[in-house]
Amino acid sequence: MAKLKAPLLSLGASQQIGKTLVFFTWKGINCVRTYVVPSNPKTAAQVTQRGCVTTMVAAIHTAQVRATFPLNSDDQVANSALASAKGLIMTWFNQAVKLGLTALVAGNGYTVYSGGHVPDPRHDHFRPWLSLTDDGVTQIAAGKFYVGTSKTNLITSKAAVVDAGVSVGFTPPDGFDSLTAGVKYYWQFRPDAGDPCEGANSGIYYEVAT
Repeated sequence: MAKLKAPLLSLGASQQIGKTLVFFTWKGINCVRTYVVPSNPKTAAQVTQRGCVTTMVAAIHTAQVRATFPLNSDDQVANSALASAKGLIMTWFNQAVKLGLTALVAGNGYTVYSGGHVPDPRHDHFRPWLSLTDDGVTQIAAGKFYVGTSKTNLITSKAAVVDAGVSVGFTPPDGFDSLTAGVKYYWQFRPDAGDPCEGANSGIYYEVAT
């Protein structure tokens, strides 16, 4: 990459010329490089991966405009928290896409979670709840909620009630019944091993037990 002074006698050139050279500014410096057409071989693996990404992006957008329990700021924070817990630097959106890709690449179904909250946060009846958006065919059959006092230490689990394609939660009076009032708890839902949507976990939410 060459640095220029008065490129093309213009003091500031940009874009390509004759598909041979490309002029641009980089960190305030006038530069030029060879014109290159990016390679795009479109192998079967690439096409499959791109299809999975397209599927997840569309599913997340669908969840964002749901009439009931749309994907909101709390869900975005939950996905960001999951990325942080894994030591990843990425946006909530990219984390949500990655969660679905993990399942799709493994040959499982995706799920986008939204409306995450704890309708009854009592320490003796702590009941998380999530709405589901999926393809309407490959759906979660069984899974568990995991709870802990830090987002990297979700050690207590309990089987959830799954309403296929609709929601995961608990039927009162079930729920986590041995928490401590006044303590902030992090929680996450994960489909069970062997489930049709294994790997399509939710973000990590939090709530203070009352």
